[in-house]
Amino acid sequence: MASVDQATEGVERVDLDGDGKDPSYIEHRISVWEAALKKREASTGGAPAGEQVTVTLPDGVEKEAICGTTTPMDIAQGISEGLARSALVALVNGQQWDMLRPLEQDCTLKFCDFETLEGKMVFWHSTAHMLGEAMEYKYHGELCIGPPLSDGGFYYDIHLPEGKVVTLKDFKDLENRLTKIAKSSRQFQRMELEKNEALDMFSYNPFKTEIIQELPEGATITAYRDGPFIDLCRGPHIPISNKVKAVMLTKTSQAYWRAKAENASLQRVYGISFPDSKKLTEYKRLLEEAAKRDHRLIAQKQELVMFHEFSPGSAFFLPHGMRIYNTLLDFMKKEYWKRGYDEVNTPNIYDFALWETSGHAQNYRDNMFQFEVEKRDFGLKPMNCPGHCLMFRCRPRSHKELPIRMADFGALHRNELSGTLSGLTRVRRFQQDDAHIFCLPDQVSSEIVSYLEFLKFAYDVFGFTFELELSTRPEKYLGDPQLWDRAESELASALESFTGKKCGEAGGWTLNEGDGAFYGPKIDIKVFDALKRRHQCATVQLDFQLPIRFDLKVRVPHTQKAEASEANGEGEDAEESKSQTELIHPVIIHRAIYGSLER
Repeated sequence: MASVDQATEGVERVDLDGDGKDPSYIEHRISVWEAALKKREASTGGAPAGEQVTVTLPDGVEKEAICGTTTPMDIAQGISEGLARSALVALVNGQQWDMLRPLEQDCTLKFCDFETLEGKMVFWHSTAHMLGEAMEYKYHGELCIGPPLSDGGFYYDIHLPEGKVVTLKDFKDLENRLTKIAKSSRQFQRMELEKNEALDMFSYNPFKTEIIQELPEGATITAYRDGPFIDLCRGPHIPISNKVKAVMLTKTSQAYWRAKAENASLQRVYGISFPDSKKLTEYKRLLEEAAKRDHRLIAQKQELVMFHEFSPGSAFFLPHGMRIYNTLLDFMKKEYWKRGYDEVNTPNIYDFALWETSGHAQNYRDNMFQFEVEKRDFGLKPMNCPGHCLMFRCRPRSHKELPIRMADFGALHRNELSGTLSGLTRVRRFQQDDAHIFCLPDQVSSEIVSYLEFLKFAYDVFGFTFELELSTRPEKYLGDPQLWDRAESELASALESFTGKKCGEAGGWTLNEGDGAFYGPKIDIKVFDALKRRHQCATVQLDFQLPIRFDLKVRVPHTQKAEASEANGEGEDAEESKSQTELIHPVIIHRAIYGSLER
């Protein structure tokens, strides 16, 4: 086994305590990795020759490969050296896959370079690992999480001894360390670990062990290694570190473990990286332009909006700003009238029993403002959907009334951490062009497509270009997985109908696995501003769960009863229901086009 010194040769290390030693946990982490690797090699007797599998490329060309041996990189090199150099990650049967990870079965294969969203995210994720290593050697702290950011770049959180902070003065040294790591041309190695191995490997780090302990028995746990650095990580990663040619750290801030103020305080360092220095130069130019267009400065100069410490995260709209605000409202209200929406208004405050029913108490409580009145717990509404469910349930409903489209511009409140607040883009009090469509299962696709056409019309008026992204079931979710699968399939079909493209095709839509709302999958719409920055405003979410939780019912003819029973996973009762008229659960579509008017 290579020593720690050999593995980190050429990477300057500075110890805050001045003793010149590596972090004490590095050697132990590597020893557990090496022991796990030897165990796997002994159990397989080396790498046996596998069966032949067929790999289908996007153009339909088929390539032969050896299961367990051939990697996407081998396929890319067989096509062209240029493709092998530019490819950062593969899509194997639509799933992100390391370029150096052997293929395991017959599959489709697509390569993603830095010009694709998948390529950028993997590139920035790998750079975050390099930053994590640089911070470990500089500060000897405990790393937490280091994800890529969909709007560009990455960050890594680190827990430091009390009183220690990361400052802008540290950035030059950290950037030098990170650059040397990138130039060392390390490959990223993936290993699946048993739970006891993962706990041993990261025993020094209470944050990593907390994540591992929460995983169910039998769950796949993966770690990645490049040089001496090993991190708990799902991956995938770029094939080799020297793909990163230019890097810049952008800012530092305080954060809390798992975004809860009662947890440990962390230091967060943000950065951006590129595969060539020209892209970094262009990024710096865009930053200068963005500073000139900072909406906070414009709002102050033109007397549009103000903020005050007495109500942090809540905008005060001045007369000039209110004119713009009302113009946005008027535009949307006129379009609602044309498109069959009915405007409603709902209360701001509800007994927490409502949030128990909706599932917000279990899944969203930390993001809500809560208080007690006459020994009853109440909460300010963060969303309109539960109130709209109460309105739908106020009287019997017939299938002839559906779809019902309720639009609500009521004020919403979310308890965002003070460190995350930023002008009008991240606030605590806001209004949405929020609407909920109550419809039958066979109306879902047409309603989703109608929404997307409405969105395109509105965004054309404002001159926005946009991307569509399907976000699927998260780890923490409500309901039956079969209902989730059906909902995701409905949204995928609507996206194909609207764009005329399949997932991943140019000009079509992409998949964002595990990022759905806790109650249903969603389509996120990312818009681009004049500086090519991505922002999320609009969203549409499909929900089979709230109608069940609120016991919403609609009376339908027997044919629709049978179809809905199958859609809601009630196949055993479907045959019996065909001979009678019954009540079924509708489907709810949550949707917005502006998102929040503030944003």
